[in-house]
Amino acid sequence: MKKVWLLGFGFFSISITWSLYNAFVPFFLEKYVHSVALISFMMTIDNYFALFLQPWIGNRSDRTTTRFGRRIPYLMIGMPLAAVLTLLIPFHTGLFTLLLFMMLMNLAMSLYRSPTVALMPDITPDAQRTKANGLINFMGGFGSILAYGVGSILYDSNPALPFIVAGLITLLCLFIVSHFIKEGRDGVNQEGVARTVKPSHISFKKQLDRTTVLLLAAIFFWFVAYQGVETLFTLYGKHHLGLSEKAASFSLTFFSLAFVLFAIPSGWLGGRFGKKKIIIIGVCGLMTVFALVGFAQNLLFLRGLLLIGGMFWACININSYPYIVATGTEESIGTRTGMYYLVSSLAAISSPPLLGLLIDLHGYSILFYCAAASMLIALLCLLLMNGGKKTVKTLHSSGA
Repeated sequence: MKKVWLLGFGFFSISITWSLYNAFVPFFLEKYVHSVALISFMMTIDNYFALFLQPWIGNRSDRTTTRFGRRIPYLMIGMPLAAVLTLLIPFHTGLFTLLLFMMLMNLAMSLYRSPTVALMPDITPDAQRTKANGLINFMGGFGSILAYGVGSILYDSNPALPFIVAGLITLLCLFIVSHFIKEGRDGVNQEGVARTVKPSHISFKKQLDRTTVLLLAAIFFWFVAYQGVETLFTLYGKHHLGLSEKAASFSLTFFSLAFVLFAIPSGWLGGRFGKKKIIIIGVCGLMTVFALVGFAQNLLFLRGLLLIGGMFWACININSYPYIVATGTEESIGTRTGMYYLVSSLAAISSPPLLGLLIDLHGYSILFYCAAASMLIALLCLLLMNGGKKTVKTLHSSGA
């Protein structure tokens, strides 16, 4: 697991950058744009890049052959570009340059996000991937907490400081990952990593068997529930529960903290009892929590539910990526990583406006009932799956 910890620095840098971006870039935008809806749209640029670019990059990395490996070259190009562009964002001179730096930074991040994620199963035996995913998500979550805590202090001192530090951390993390992880040496499937013959094209269509389609559908629906709640919870707390803005936003940290603390245990549980079983437990649990939140009027009860909900979300989120990889072959890891980000990005784009429209029509009380219903659909998709794993050209049996 030492290599996984080292790879975790890649996720650490990604989480710090995104957290700072989401926290402070809206403050830059509101100087020029006075529509909250328009600011929200501009802040979703990364999801559009993820929707179109990351599946292609993931598929491309499966077919890349270089002396550095098939994933590392994308990190070597994308991370320095992202570091420089992140650093430039606070030094914009107007709305045009701000949007330009934002778009270029999101483009650079899209170049290496899927390959970074795909490196985990590349260097980790299948039976240990849920544990490994727990470790790297723990590091990513720690990066987010650090970004919000230290980043707010730095921003208060000088708005440019958090972005400068994030850029430098990205460069440092690139050095750590590229220096200590060698794909040809550390890959668990050497034939899939150190190739001398150019690998054949991995078809997206051939990946879409019944199991994969149902799993992707389940991923879409649980992300619809999660993204909608994450985006609209503070408004729900303020307008439906009568909480202050500070109390509403602070309540959501109980969910995030529980996720980070339970990331490693949920990975262990997935490896021990099977990924699909733990995901189903997580879906059932989070569906119940969302349904109960609709009845919560007491702040302590609400935060307790969110704390439990974060644990169930860890069961889902930590095990879902290793599961989508486990249902394919070693040669399709990058392609399936792109497919994972495709459906999660579709959910991130569609969920907030859809649930927002339902709230406009029926009031805030419908938010968590809709989230619970979306989790129910995800559960049905999981139960309809065959649960099989392809055995062609794979080296390790699945824990699912």
